[in-house]
Amino acid sequence: MASATLLDRCTELLKLVLRFEAPADAAVSTFFRQHRHLGPRERHAVAETIYAVLRQRLSLQHLAQGGSGALERRLATVGWQGEERALQSSLSDTERAWLDRVRAIDPLTLTGALRHNLPDWLAAALRTQHDDASFDALAQALLAPASLDLRVNVLKARRDEVRQALHEAGVEATDTPYSPWGLRVTGRPAVNQLDEYRAGAFEVQDEGSQLLALLTEARRGELVVDFCAGAGGKTLALGAMMRNTGRLYAFDTSGHRLDAMRERLARSGLSTVHPLQIAHERDERVGRLTGKIDRVLVDAPCSGLGTLRRNPDLKWRQSAQSLAGLCERQTTILASAARLVKPGGRLVYATCSLLAAENDEQADAFALAHRDFQLVDAAEVLARQHVAAAATLTDSGRLRLWPHRHATDGFFAAIWQRDG
Repeated sequence: MASATLLDRCTELLKLVLRFEAPADAAVSTFFRQHRHLGPRERHAVAETIYAVLRQRLSLQHLAQGGSGALERRLATVGWQGEERALQSSLSDTERAWLDRVRAIDPLTLTGALRHNLPDWLAAALRTQHDDASFDALAQALLAPASLDLRVNVLKARRDEVRQALHEAGVEATDTPYSPWGLRVTGRPAVNQLDEYRAGAFEVQDEGSQLLALLTEARRGELVVDFCAGAGGKTLALGAMMRNTGRLYAFDTSGHRLDAMRERLARSGLSTVHPLQIAHERDERVGRLTGKIDRVLVDAPCSGLGTLRRNPDLKWRQSAQSLAGLCERQTTILASAARLVKPGGRLVYATCSLLAAENDEQADAFALAHRDFQLVDAAEVLARQHVAAAATLTDSGRLRLWPHRHATDGFFAAIWQRDG
């Protein structure tokens, strides 16, 4: 196909994505299904350009002001991530001259807000938790693509075996610095096409997400609940920790998300997982387990702002108003999940958010309202789970992962034990 058409495709897709009516990854997937003639390189160029524009939307919009034609075409041009030759052949002489002028601008001359590329409400919230240098480092880290992390399924393989198998398949990987299960892959290979993936030897999962499962210290033969299971990444990790014994409930209000778990379950070799779609957090089927569960993990619905390296559209789709509604829901879900924990049992509250309103403020409010739950030091738990440098991942007994400090997605977690 003509390279000019590829730039047109980027422009067409950007017009859809920038409406923010659906998650960007869903919009991109739908677009590619509708344009099956696009080859792998073309898809890569289009997708990476879209995500570059989402990451740097404020600065690119500023730089695009001096051009002509559709704004989306100008944004795609400035944010282009495909072959330079293909881009140049797509542009008119006027567009090439304009692009040369844009590229001559020193990014360091832009204002701080344009360099950070964060909406004002989010930048203000993050500044309350960081000094200037730390905020700058975090903002820059959020503009970079995330690493590709794998979790080795310890039911089926050892980490060194999977690392070697990847190497033999031409995929280079190194051990993650913290998680004893993790591998970090170089580049973006199609790991889901490898025999080891199909055999269930590993799953794609951010290192930070792996650490959340480790916080439960789930053991053989226990009753465990993943209260907001989603597509099951942490459910699978919990099942492997339990060595496919006991009983593991995977609750979620979305049947679609739970359906996505079933293929992963089949690969994993787990037979003790029980996915269950619930109507809401106070569903009567949840109530039947009151006071019976050894470990409850609540990876609560949240803003997802800790995943901006992967989902940069979230910073434009979320708002201070939507955050308030999420916090109300988190409070309700956490209180309902706590009812399941038996005396002496453990409760873990976690989010993939960077914001205190979803993290410390929720944990503090829960602790005040539930005096029968005592805080457990996350550093001590992680050390028992053979997590390297566990103390560097926590503060005030709670897990705090930051992209600029730990090279993971942003995560928060607090652990409590119920009085026996």
